Amino acid sequence: MKTFKLLNIFKKNHGLITNSHVVLSSGKHSSSYLNKDALYPHTKVISLICKEIAKLYENKDIDAVVSPAIGGIILSQWTAYYLSEFIKKDVLAIYTEKDEDKNQIFTRGYSDLVFNKRILVVEDVITTGSSVIKTIQSIKKASGIVVAVCALVNRDPDHINSKKINFPFQSMADYKMESWEEKDCPLCIKGIKINTSVGHGKKYLENKGIKP
Repeated sequence: MKTFKLLNIFKKNHGLITNSHVVLSSGKHSSSYLNKDALYPHTKVISLICKEIAKLYENKDIDAVVSPAIGGIILSQWTAYYLSEFIKKDVLAIYTEKDEDKNQIFTRGYSDLVFNKRILVVEDVITTGSSVIKTIQSIKKASGIVVAVCALVNRDPDHINSKKINFPFQSMADYKMESWEEKDCPLCIKGIKINTSVGHGKKYLENKGIKP
């Protein structure tokens, strides 16, 4: 899938937000945002994207697709579905969940399903790589074999790559978006209102005791 095509899908489904003030999951602030949640309700759209991901790995003998929750659950399901079709075997769809320390861990006995399996890790929008790296750590702890990592969009292609992830990595699209730590955020300095409809803006304001 070409970069422009995936980004057009985001635009068409109102998933590309610009000229705003968004708080990202990393805690950083940005003027733009890729809202993957705008895509998830559209099964044909997500199915198409995950089919393209599966095509990239149909010759890698994948046993299971693992993604960090919540949105990753949908990606793992559809990608595993198409891999199962392509390679004619049951490819499992598994996900990790955040614990109280914000690690990505296996629950529900899923670690047993990862044991000695060849794993494709799929993420939606990658910014710092933190969720993916934590997911990989849990896979390795469960004696899974990480084959590759794929993201829908890489927001920081200058820094997030195979070397950073420590496994073969690629994204379906790269889209560089500037972001800042709160203390350095020019949008905060200008007093621009935080977007509470996407990202973590609402929670950010609540934590500061400000009514969204």
